Amino acid sequence: MALALAGTLAALGGVPVEALGATVSSTVHSPGAPLNVRTGGANDSKRTGSLADGTALQVSCQIFGQQINGTVRKTPYWLRLGGGGYVSDGFVRWNPSRPQVPWCGPDAATVPLARPGGASGLNVRSVSNTGGRELREIRNGETLHVVCQDWGEAVAGTQRSSAAWNKLAEGGYVADANVMWPSSPTLPWCGQAPPTVPAGTPEAFIARVAEPAREGMRRFAVPASVTIAQAILESGWGSSGLTRRDHNYFGIKCFGTPGETAVGCRSYETSECNKKDCFRTRASFRAYRNASGSMVDHGRFLTVNPRYAPAFTLGYAPERFARAIHKAGYATSPTYADNLIYIMRHYDLTRFDKI
Repeated sequence: MALALAGTLAALGGVPVEALGATVSSTVHSPGAPLNVRTGGANDSKRTGSLADGTALQVSCQIFGQQINGTVRKTPYWLRLGGGGYVSDGFVRWNPSRPQVPWCGPDAATVPLARPGGASGLNVRSVSNTGGRELREIRNGETLHVVCQDWGEAVAGTQRSSAAWNKLAEGGYVADANVMWPSSPTLPWCGQAPPTVPAGTPEAFIARVAEPAREGMRRFAVPASVTIAQAILESGWGSSGLTRRDHNYFGIKCFGTPGETAVGCRSYETSECNKKDCFRTRASFRAYRNASGSMVDHGRFLTVNPRYAPAFTLGYAPERFARAIHKAGYATSPTYADNLIYIMRHYDLTRFDKI
């Protein structure tokens, strides 16, 4: 499930270019069947049309989506076409080589610029903090070729205050606080596994999260059966956007930092409730490298919060553990523990508690 950073950069590949013009061409390579055009970067996105093998493409920008093993390459990148819709880059041939395709903003391609308006150039560091070795300086207003983001030192820059640092295709990191994005893209965190699609069956989902849940059990003594049941209930069987995009199965928020396990923080629209009513708002949630990160952090979360300590004094008793964390305030639903226990029994999840 994990995607190595080296593999990500190799998939991006090619020579940096300012824009995709006449010097670079791209064509569909899908012998035997047309290439589907979809509304988003996943095979479960709505199909809007298809393109025949050999069709020339007008590519606008790229997004980080479901990993596809195509006829040309295995890749998580999806290309937005000039006429609308997305196709997997796994079925696209580039000539002479794949360029640094711009990232997609909400409505159009977005090309980041270095510190426009700043008094000096933008320093490129060897790591994602100001104490890193200075590799070079980029002139104000120069185009940047960003491949992913890393969570590092918080910087109050010319554009914003942020702990995100942009990793450049040419090597090194620059503080995103000093980078202007004409339109805000959703970038992958460096080393993050591609977004997932919901499993086709309950057993397929359980198989996906069982070993990560067991890893959390080995490290923090949270029964895997409880963790799996919570993941089912809280992620909607892996269908939530937070789970699909950032591998967060439990809705753990950032509260300023991603903590010891998550790779970053990302803002999502969510629903919050008080004693009077519920309302829509935005909150910062932890983004994980993969499902294992989420399961391990879930175990750590229960361990470091003193209110859940009674659950860890019960020995091996998954159902009592579920009731104990519910009683301690894990969820406000009065049927939360009952729902977990039903799921645990119905899918025989205690089979995963055996080491």
